[in-house]
Amino acid sequence: METTTNRTYPQIISPSSLLEHWQGHRRVTRRVIEAFPEDAFFNHTIGGMRAFSKMVMELLAIAEPGLKEIVNGKPEVFDEEFKHDNTKATFLKLWDDSTEAINTYWTQIKLEQFQETVTLFGQYEGTVYSQILYFIDNEIHHRAQAYVYLRSLGIEPPLFYVRD
Repeated sequence: METTTNRTYPQIISPSSLLEHWQGHRRVTRRVIEAFPEDAFFNHTIGGMRAFSKMVMELLAIAEPGLKEIVNGKPEVFDEEFKHDNTKATFLKLWDDSTEAINTYWTQIKLEQFQETVTLFGQYEGTVYSQILYFIDNEIHHRAQAYVYLRSLGIEPPLFYVRD
């Protein structure tokens, strides 16, 4: 049996294409935040699910800090209960700031790092690329919940496939 220590993995998507895919989803999520009436963003729930503002807090607590931890190799605190002023404008600003930070951290990830195993927030182990895919999948999951909320409020959600 032959052991190979220097494996090469096929690249099926470039880092810049993956980032654009992720940022496309972030643009849709931003439009979903905008679509909510102010009060409903913080208070509307169905079936025991959290208000969308709480879901957005989770997304903000994962994406930028997780990417920062990948880049710096220093543990980040998972804080989805941060203080805010209960305005949608604040959340949109936080979203935009996070988007900009993601773009900055992204440029610091080397191609070979995507295959490395990391443990984020002291507990979630996986390869860098699987962590990033989780960030994206989790956002899509919560955005789908927000679509249900918007429809229950009689509001047509943004088209999920329009990512510009």
